[in-house]
Amino acid sequence: MRIVSMSGSLRENVGKKDAKALRRQDLVPCVMYGKGEQIMFALKQTDFQRILFNPEPCFVEIDLNGTKHSAMVKEMQFHPVSDIVYHCDFFELTDDKPIVMSIPVHTTGTAAGVMKGGKLVFKQKRLNVKAIPANMPSEVLIDVTPLDIAQRVKVQDIHDEKYEILNVKTSDVVVINSTRAAATATTETTEEA
Repeated sequence: MRIVSMSGSLRENVGKKDAKALRRQDLVPCVMYGKGEQIMFALKQTDFQRILFNPEPCFVEIDLNGTKHSAMVKEMQFHPVSDIVYHCDFFELTDDKPIVMSIPVHTTGTAAGVMKGGKLVFKQKRLNVKAIPANMPSEVLIDVTPLDIAQRVKVQDIHDEKYEILNVKTSDVVVINSTRAAATATTETTEEA
């Protein structure tokens, strides 16, 4: 899992006035919870670019006045007009407590059905994965090599001891659809036979 480092400063005051003053200085008001008390702090607006403009999921290591906290982004609020980060909630990680993250799905190999003219279609590009932080994958990898036309991989077909997928077990993740080219090739083969 990718780790993004950020450094911030604790907030002395809390409230709308303080939040507006921080935003005028290009700082984002943030809160972190998960271990005991909530921690109120501020981060630079530019630090969020490494999270926002990269599709890979990540953990965040936040340095607050010399104390490092390992966390994940729980919720981000954006300004309705300018789309800058307006507020961010972080969830502090513990080694033994499972968390849930949205993880991208990637495939390996070339499906047999694609070689025959079919088309690989993602029904779900991300899956909700539950695991302890050390076992959280950066991607869910599916080998599509044995899939023929009209075959599919469902959530229940993906097995890993380190994590659990929370999506509906019978829902499709990847499907090999038939195309006109594949249908034409099948028709021609049948006529020749």
